[in-house]
Amino acid sequence: MIRSLLIRGMIAGLVAGLIGFAFARGFGGPSVARAIAFEEQHEHAEAAHEHADALANAAHSHDHGDAELVSRDTQAGLGLLTGVAAFGTALGGLFSLVFAFAYGRLGALHARGTSALLALFGFVSVAIVPFLKYPPNPPAVGNPETIGPRTAIFFGMVAISIAAAVFAVRLQRRMQARHGAWNATLIAGAAYIVVIVIAQVALPAVDEVPADFSASLLWNFRLAAIGIQALIWTTLGLVFGALAARELERPALRSMAAA
Repeated sequence: MIRSLLIRGMIAGLVAGLIGFAFARGFGGPSVARAIAFEEQHEHAEAAHEHADALANAAHSHDHGDAELVSRDTQAGLGLLTGVAAFGTALGGLFSLVFAFAYGRLGALHARGTSALLALFGFVSVAIVPFLKYPPNPPAVGNPETIGPRTAIFFGMVAISIAAAVFAVRLQRRMQARHGAWNATLIAGAAYIVVIVIAQVALPAVDEVPADFSASLLWNFRLAAIGIQALIWTTLGLVFGALAARELERPALRSMAAA
């Protein structure tokens, strides 16, 4: 059964990735293009205050290096499609394994309900909570020298959020018999919020957006980024739930009908 669920999870993740790619091309692409244009204008403005010859040589080597590596059209097209599809497929595989562990342990939820609930948990813990502390910026924004540290603390925030979510679920199950389902859920939710608040206060802040960067452009880019995540998690939860239900519930229904 695990192998069958894993395959279905990867299929659902691929579908989610393709939908996310379509959304990214339609809504995120214009923001990225405008951000790149801002970066080029900013570089030209700084160039006016330095030696012309040195700047011309640096610009020539920079442009030549970009052309030799991957063009921006390729990054926005095939590169984005490959990245989002690979991310969705991998996410779907991991999601199916979590589903296999959680199925039957979340009360009376069937396959579709379990998948939808796990997708909601994943969206909140993996996308929303890290977004509140470290919102994404356009590729033209930020210091290239700090990519490593910024990536490390971002994934640290993701790991803390996932661990806190797992702890909250276990806490809710332990306290349910004593305090009831509603009170146990409130206590577990409060515990999760406390852990996240402590983590967000303790982790260092990152603010590398230039002061003259367009606020509306930044908002549109971040809105598109969270929209992509919302689409991917929603599609994953719904599509995988339908595929898992066909695998897990229809044989039982046929057996009951035969009986």
